[in-house]
Amino acid sequence: MSSILRVHWTIAPEIPPRPQINCNRCGGLKAYRCSGKFRVNANGKRIDVWLIYRCVDCDNSWNFGIFERCNRRDIEPALLAALESNDPGLARRHAFDIVALRNQVGRVEEFADAAVRKQVIGETKQGATALELRLGLEVPVSLRLDRLLASELGISRSRLQALEGRQLLLVDPEGSKALRTDVPAPLSVP
Repeated sequence: MSSILRVHWTIAPEIPPRPQINCNRCGGLKAYRCSGKFRVNANGKRIDVWLIYRCVDCDNSWNFGIFERCNRRDIEPALLAALESNDPGLARRHAFDIVALRNQVGRVEEFADAAVRKQVIGETKQGATALELRLGLEVPVSLRLDRLLASELGISRSRLQALEGRQLLLVDPEGSKALRTDVPAPLSVP
């Protein structure tokens, strides 16, 4: 009888994506980093909200639109208070919204650096013969599954592929290229 050690990994990217924008000060295409600050502007009953980005070279600003010309009553009071107080969690959520960034600027630089928090699910089993990993993402991340597993388990990617070839590593949902794709959410590696 085999015993299974079940572990949940929570993956949190460390560096937010950086839009590539033509900087009018530097005179070329430059990466912009998130400042973590919002700009809230009211004109009568209408509110505009932007997340402020800064050029990595000259500190020129660019505003990433969150709300444009929204009626004040259409924004929840708690959300408006969080925007006005520059809530770090809310700024992080918007900074990692890669789809919205791409819709506004097109080119976005992504980073694969991520912190992994590990938590054993259920009882710790001595002499476990199998490891089941459940992966969860705080926000979408551009990180290949084989790179994540290799770095966190301390083995090479070629060894991971060999384990998969001998059916000692199963990836659910299955796929012939599951290890070579970005970490999807949710994911289970039994």
